Amino acid sequence: MPIYLYWGEDDFAIAKAVDALRDRVLDSNWVSFNYDKIPPDQSDAVIVALNQAMTPAFGAGDRLVWLVDTTLCQQCPPELLAQLERTLPVIPESCVLLLTTRNKPDGRLKSTKLLQKCAGKNVREFATIPPWKTDELVRHVREAADDVGVKLTGDGAEMLAQAVGNDTRQLYAELGKLRLYAAGRSNQAIGAEDVASLTISSTQNSLQLAAAIRTGDAATALAIVSDLIHRNEPGLRIVATLIGQFRTWLWVRLMMDAGEADERIAQAAEVGNPKRIYFLRQEVKNLRFEQLQKALPVLLELEISLKRGAQEMPALQTKVIELCQVLS
Repeated sequence: MPIYLYWGEDDFAIAKAVDALRDRVLDSNWVSFNYDKIPPDQSDAVIVALNQAMTPAFGAGDRLVWLVDTTLCQQCPPELLAQLERTLPVIPESCVLLLTTRNKPDGRLKSTKLLQKCAGKNVREFATIPPWKTDELVRHVREAADDVGVKLTGDGAEMLAQAVGNDTRQLYAELGKLRLYAAGRSNQAIGAEDVASLTISSTQNSLQLAAAIRTGDAATALAIVSDLIHRNEPGLRIVATLIGQFRTWLWVRLMMDAGEADERIAQAAEVGNPKRIYFLRQEVKNLRFEQLQKALPVLLELEISLKRGAQEMPALQTKVIELCQVLS
């Protein structure tokens, strides 16, 4: 039962994984016969996919049937579940059924449990890394650099992570340029200075917005908000980053006041690298716990208003000014 389930918001990472699976499964000379990509708007898409998955491969290689953006892990009528239960266990070994979805599978559904049982270790999550988890972003950069064949120094990896954030598509685009650059450098590792000069970095990001709010710099914060919105950054994503950053600062300030060691602070604040606590201490040393505590309800109010349909620009501007006043 060669069944794969890929899910998550990182569309580019899923696309790369699909391409890798396709290259592994299909013979290049028989792709037109053995590859079926079934879009979600196709009538009876699931039934079509199951029927195709039961069709033996032609010629060399195996068959790949890709059910794109399926909702089977969010909703599944009883008659469709019955069809899955009959078909999935008997799919030929020469056929691969791939299901992809952006949404997290609902573990309570029988269809999800069935797919997880049949797919086993072939269930993979492709989640977007939260922008405030800098350690994970650097690790992601290192893994991608190894995949592309680019050697980066430690500060080079950190600079690239800062430049591209959690945008996997941009990360691979920048690594492509760095690989060409490295070809003429006798295989030397690329450092932060070269990364900064060669890569395209967003001039403003949500973490810079959090830093401006932290210092009470309303003018800078409003300028960053304007830049983010004009670059089509979703308001809810901006707020999610701010909430994550302020929660981290709140935990650090609370544990500092309690006299805890860096290791304990890192554990409480969910910071993977305890060495980063030194810098977080510096960021919150001029703030009181009460200020950070008051900031979170403001951010939660902003999140609720955006989810209720408030216009992003005025809602963000109003709450950013309020936050700067709380923290100044």
